[in-house]
Amino acid sequence: METAPHTSSGIRPAKLVIEGVSKRFTSQRNMVQALDNVSLSVAEGEFVCLLGPSGCGKSTLLNIVAGLTRPDRGRVLADGRPVEGPGQDRLVMFQESALFPWLDAFGNVMFGLKLKPDLTNRERRRIADEYLDLVGLGTFKHAPIHELSGGMKQRVALARALAPDPHVLLMDEPFGALDAMTRDQLYDDIQRIWGESRKTIVFVTHNVREAVCLGDRIVLMSPSPGRIAQVFGIPLPRPRDINSPELASYASRIAAALKGTTNGAASE
Repeated sequence: METAPHTSSGIRPAKLVIEGVSKRFTSQRNMVQALDNVSLSVAEGEFVCLLGPSGCGKSTLLNIVAGLTRPDRGRVLADGRPVEGPGQDRLVMFQESALFPWLDAFGNVMFGLKLKPDLTNRERRRIADEYLDLVGLGTFKHAPIHELSGGMKQRVALARALAPDPHVLLMDEPFGALDAMTRDQLYDDIQRIWGESRKTIVFVTHNVREAVCLGDRIVLMSPSPGRIAQVFGIPLPRPRDINSPELASYASRIAAALKGTTNGAASE
């Protein structure tokens, strides 16, 4: 099993440990081995990107870490405790913002804070304001959801996910439906927010440049069945510009490896 990355003071403690996870989906017509014996450690405060083509099991693995899906074999440990279902320590941000249209931006973030019953309503309001400011939407707190752009909706969803202070944020292609200019701005935003919060983040994507822009490590997954093919460390300084030549150089090497895993699966 892979170990957590080193720092100058040693090895960072593992926030998540995935041990020999396998998952199979069966229907009346066929059987799909979505994951086969996947093992991975994610360190506290690390930003890890799961990269691969459709059908490689990356979203299935994210759902298993979230506790939304149970593995057939293996287990996931979060802070040393087995994951047996969803928990407040692990929150998911999906591709669609999934905001409540009858609530404004502030109301949506407040709704997420109901996960923290120990807070007073005054404390919830203060935290909601704080996280809307963090994502750059303080002046839009009372805007109806239907008046917000796609990128603004994703910022509200991000604020809602961060406000309850989860130990781990799980992100499933959250920028996939956005236009290129909006994505570029959100790459800057998520790097800034991660730098300030140092949340442990597991981020699913099929976009190589996106993964290199955001990740400390990129876990390249191969399809049929879903396995870890390679792991790449990304030592580029932050903040990273997705259009920089240095980033493009890393992305081209990883894209070549991705093409190799895809072609290898197709030839089996």
